[in-house]
This record gives sequence, structure tokens and C-alpha cells, in this order.
Amino acid sequence: MEYNVKIEAYEGPLDLLLHLINKLEIDIYDIPMAEITEQYLVYIHAMKEFQLDVASEYLVMAATLLAIKSKMLLPNHEEDDLEEQFFEEEDPRDELVEQLVEYKKYKEAAKNLKEKEKERSLMYTKPPVDLSPYVDANQIDSLQMDVTIFDMLGAYHKLLRRKKLQKPLTTKITNKDISIDERMTEILEELRKSDVKLSFFHFFPLNDKRYLVITFLAMLELMKRNEIIVEQDGTFGDIYLSNRKEGIQVGRS
Repeated sequence: MEYNVKIEAYEGPLDLLLHLINKLEIDIYDIPMAEITEQYLVYIHAMKEFQLDVASEYLVMAATLLAIKSKMLLPNHEEDDLEEQFFEEEDPRDELVEQLVEYKKYKEAAKNLKEKEKERSLMYTKPPVDLSPYVDANQIDSLQMDVTIFDMLGAYHKLLRRKKLQKPLTTKITNKDISIDERMTEILEELRKSDVKLSFFHFFPLNDKRYLVITFLAMLELMKRNEIIVEQDGTFGDIYLSNRKEGIQVGRS
């Protein structure tokens, strides 16, 4: 039986064996070694006939197939203890079957990825377009107000790093602790007196942990009540607070 092969189609001995199994409709878990070995050797001889270099891995697999074939042709000697023979005897094809099954999984996974790559190549994306000429100047302030709680938390952690408060702090006990409502009043009063937007970090002059927490909670409450304007200077930029009035310039306090 002649078998024509194209060596460019195979990426290795396991790839060739898997192709032969599919071509001959062989059960991968019950490989007829005589037939599969014969077909595999046809491929090796074809490579030599075309004066092509036979990779060592192909020759190693040929030797493995011949060894398995020979082992399966050896007669089974009857043992006195048949039960011991049943449990100790192993199929010489087991290791080869395990390699083929594993290789088949990777081959199918690679095929699926290739198909997804082909589908993705049919999709075309458009780069972002500058829409600033079409944006009303009066809308810019509203676009800058989109500051989330996560942005505020990020600014707060940046503040802690600046003040080197990542280590455990020793809290100083004072006679009078400021409340959140009192700190809200102070922040609003400071913003009303200012002609510029004040930086988030401006409101944390003290290095006391309780004071920092109270100030931060006061800011969040003022945001919730919509009593202050909170803006961010670009993505991941600094955050600024201002009173709800127009004509305020950004300050770098």
C-alpha cells in the first residue's frame, strides 16, 4: 500500500502519527502497531528517497514504534499466579497513547486560537478622534467634575505616602477633637474666601492621623451634598476643590 506524504504538513513525529491515526480511522486508545509502524516507516523512506534530511526525532519515534511492535509480538508466558500477571502486565502502548492524547489537546487549542486570530483580523478599529472643536466651552467644567470615590481614595493614599504615614502612628490626645461637621464648615469657609481652586492636599496641613481621616470624610460628605465642586486635572491628575461659584482659577496651593 502506497502512501503519499507532504513533509511540510507535519510539525514533528507526534503530528505525523496523529495524522496517520485520523487518516486510517484508528482508535487512538487501541493502536494497531503493525499497521501504524508500517505507514510511519513509509514516511521515513519517502524523506530519504527525496534526499531530505531526516530529523533525529523522527528516527527516535521510528525506533520506539518498532520496539513497541516487537514487544507486542512476543508470546505471553503463562505464570503460575495468573492474578499477579493480570495486575503487573502493562500495555506497551500506554506511554505513546498518553503523549498522543496530550499533543492532540494542544493541537486543538492552537487551532482554536488560530481561528480566533483570523476572526479578529476581520475587525477594524478607528483611532480616537479629537472632538474638542465640537465641544461647547461651557461644557468643559461639567466634564471635569467627574471625580469618583475611587479618585478620592487614590488621592488620599497619595497623601499618606507624601506624609510617610504608612507606618503605625502614635495618636496625640487633645482636649477637644474636631467633628466631621465642624471640619465641613471650615472647608466651606476656606473655599468661600479663596479666589482660586485649592488643591486636595491643601486641606491636610496637620500630620495627625485622626485629623486626616476627619478631613477626608468631611470632603466626601460635602461632595455627597453637592456643596463643593471637585475636579481632576486630567486622568490620574491632581484633584482640586472649589466653592460653587464661577470665575475661579486653579491654584497650586
